[in-house]
Amino acid sequence: MTTTAAKLLATEDRTTAPSRPYDPAYDPLVSDTPGQGRDYAPTYWIGTAGEPPADDGPITHDIDVDVAIIGSGFTGLTCAIFLAQEHGIKATVLEANRVSWGCSTRNGGQAQCASGRLKRSQWITRYGLDVALKLHAEVCEGMETFKEITKDIACDPQPGGHLYIAHRPEVMPVLEKEAKILREVFKYNARIFDAETVKRDYVDDKEAAGAMHEPEGIGIHAGKLAFGYLKKARALGVKVHPSSPVQGWETRNGIHYLRTPGGVVRARSVAVATGGYTSQGLHPQLKNRLMPILSNSIVTRPLTQAEIEACNFRTTQVITDTRILRHYYRLMPDGRVQIGSRSAITGTDAPEKKYENFLIRDLYRKFPALTGIQIDYSWWGWVDVSHDMMPRIVQPDPTQTIYYALGYGGNGVMYSAQAGRRMAERIAGKQTGPNLPIFESRLPFPNMMEMVESPLFAPFRRIGQRFLYRWYHMKDEVL
Repeated sequence: MTTTAAKLLATEDRTTAPSRPYDPAYDPLVSDTPGQGRDYAPTYWIGTAGEPPADDGPITHDIDVDVAIIGSGFTGLTCAIFLAQEHGIKATVLEANRVSWGCSTRNGGQAQCASGRLKRSQWITRYGLDVALKLHAEVCEGMETFKEITKDIACDPQPGGHLYIAHRPEVMPVLEKEAKILREVFKYNARIFDAETVKRDYVDDKEAAGAMHEPEGIGIHAGKLAFGYLKKARALGVKVHPSSPVQGWETRNGIHYLRTPGGVVRARSVAVATGGYTSQGLHPQLKNRLMPILSNSIVTRPLTQAEIEACNFRTTQVITDTRILRHYYRLMPDGRVQIGSRSAITGTDAPEKKYENFLIRDLYRKFPALTGIQIDYSWWGWVDVSHDMMPRIVQPDPTQTIYYALGYGGNGVMYSAQAGRRMAERIAGKQTGPNLPIFESRLPFPNMMEMVESPLFAPFRRIGQRFLYRWYHMKDEVL
């Protein structure tokens, strides 16, 4: 057997163990890379998903590939799946740490019929009615793509729609207006419930002043979904290499040279799917294009039947509230309650116990019957928020074979599958989707670009974020 053949054989069908512990203080704005071979965050999804499936081991030598995908989360793996299924292209996926180590195993598991942070009415204001209608059709198609690609993955789906709960009576007119636009303009059957209906027929969230119900929405087990995507991709011939961070990137004569600790990957095309864990130095096309935001989650022990009845949990639908710094929550298939919201500003602050305590306080406020309940899981993760609150799936420079799908703003569980599909189309040169701003423009820079370009600006971005969070809190709770 040749040395090269031995190396190839050695990288097949292994489950790569972590070589370094989880780093709770990692911060993509200040860290050069997300690390190498780090273990998973201690999330409920990882704790209950079972053993990770086999992967292809780290890169161990120089290789040539048609397509390299950086990032093995939902977007990277679905892009690889669609490249193989629909275009006959077998990609190579590079992951810095363990497979689906970042956003994909730290989110809230809510697949909503949305993409980015803006509402349908805001689409109309920003883009005009025609584009807004096309965007709506795109996300609805995305939901169908998500249902199709996950139908054979045992990821504990909880269908039934999305309950958008007004946390104060003053918010109800806003929800009523939005629901009317959804019904009359987008032909999307959103309904309005008063507080009594919500608390009697759905859940006795003590804050609920009413709600808007959307027909589309599915809760999933994020870890089982990630592992299911990994199995599906590798069954199609995709190579997935963990512990292989891209530590250098040069492009010469149309070929991308991606330097990893184990060797150089020479790729004809590169797709970036790194989400909230996108390093500032990965590539100039990505620097300062995202604002990573931390989100916290906790999961309780399983509720007793008496506790479920005390909270009147009559639904397992995904739920969010109307705060700008929103909460997302639901009753899980195993009887636990999961709830999440925004967290610390910096990675250094993230491990502070007070952020977990804030979330526990909010759980008790919504469900007093759960006061004092044991918390079995607590974690945080970075969300990739674009500076205009909308994602991009784009080839930023038509002269370079570089693509990215980023900026979901916390709504990537569902739309990542469609984004993976759209990015695969672009890589294959077979675009079939509509002409939309999210496909035709780069992620925007923040304002005051002359300051942002300075490496000294990162602390000022965070100072601005602190003031913004205080203002949001005032709007949510006081004004």
